[in-house]
Amino acid sequence: MKQLLILSGKGGTGKTTVAAALAHLGSQELPMVLADADVDAANLELVLEPTTLAEHDFRSGQRAVIDAQACTDCGVCETVCRFDAIISPTDAPFGDAYQVEGLACEGCAACFYQCPEDAIRMEEQLAGRWFRSDSRFGPLFHAHLFAGQENSGKLVALVKQQGRDLASETGARLFLIDGPPGIGCPVISATTGVDMALLVVEPTVSGVHDLKRVLSTTEHFGVPAMAVINKADLNVRRSDEIATFCHERGVELVGRIPYDTSVTEAMVQGQPVTAYTNGLVSEAIRGIWKGVKAHLLLDE
Repeated sequence: MKQLLILSGKGGTGKTTVAAALAHLGSQELPMVLADADVDAANLELVLEPTTLAEHDFRSGQRAVIDAQACTDCGVCETVCRFDAIISPTDAPFGDAYQVEGLACEGCAACFYQCPEDAIRMEEQLAGRWFRSDSRFGPLFHAHLFAGQENSGKLVALVKQQGRDLASETGARLFLIDGPPGIGCPVISATTGVDMALLVVEPTVSGVHDLKRVLSTTEHFGVPAMAVINKADLNVRRSDEIATFCHERGVELVGRIPYDTSVTEAMVQGQPVTAYTNGLVSEAIRGIWKGVKAHLLLDE
């Protein structure tokens, strides 16, 4: 089994467009398992329209809870809290004891350890949910991290592990991961252990900078990378600049995808663009798929 991760230095470059199209093309040739590792804003499911088979809670981090019956209103918790998460009785929206503002609490447990009455407990938070679904291109693992929650890297790792385990169990030849944008903790979690990263970049003023950012991550973890320029014909000079940068860094530019409104039309219809039209965009992505297969030795 090979693991292919699709990344971009920022959001909105067309990463999911490419991922959905490769899922469509790849599923016609070999068994695969899919994962959407962008747990903060998962949208691969919008294109694949999967059927949910199982839903699981994701619990991570802790939050302080004050027992109103045991609280003596001494105010120690408010004094030691660095995040202004403790609400005094005079400001509390309900009740007449100290309370914890859940979104402000960082789970540091300073109040828990300092409370002289043991009136504070730490409770694990329900931070999100993850799903196993069936799509027309193969099993899909995806997740939703609730607003204001942290530890998205842990949820990404969980989604990846579930997908990798199923791929191994079923003998799938490819584990295709639609990664998160940027270079933060979720990207680090998504990158570790994969066989190849496909970097999607746009020919904008910041295009080379965005590519440098994400390439620094893949290089740090020793993951080979290829690049794709999306909407390449909108700014040929910038596209050539990106191509030159890739050549200098030894990164193969495996394709240039032209701009076409059919991509948006396909998304509205809930279809990968390669399933929606046989135009220039689909032709370019088919070429990219051939390049990916060759690098991952999937034709053997």
